[in-house]
Amino acid sequence: MSQSLIRAVQPEGWPKPVGYANGVLTDGPLVHVGGQIGWRTDQTFPEDFLGQVEQALRNVVDVVEAAGGRADTIARLTWYVTDIDAYRASLSSLGPVYRAVMGRHFPAMALVQVVGLVEAEAMVEIEAVALVPQDAAA
Repeated sequence: MSQSLIRAVQPEGWPKPVGYANGVLTDGPLVHVGGQIGWRTDQTFPEDFLGQVEQALRNVVDVVEAAGGRADTIARLTWYVTDIDAYRASLSSLGPVYRAVMGRHFPAMALVQVVGLVEAEAMVEIEAVALVPQDAAA
């Protein structure tokens, strides 16, 4: 990565990623958050879909905050789920889980069902693009 245009973002205390970046800060100033799955920092997963969604969103926000942004500066989310029926079945419970992490901020979003994710236990992966205030991007 060119140090002048792009910088990897690594939340403090997280294990160092191999072959990807948790986030990338550009000269936008934007942070491009790589796909975050619903695992905790010890790489264990909540057992249910909603638990994984909440953790994946928290992981996205952690990367955004490590770059100097906030949940309400996220401009776009792309969700990948392995079971669209589980997503649909959880819609009534999903709102409170989402708002617990994101508040009432609703960026541009897309949701796609995929056959599988790299980590076999993962049920959801979420990518994001967020704005970073000029003074925070320094």
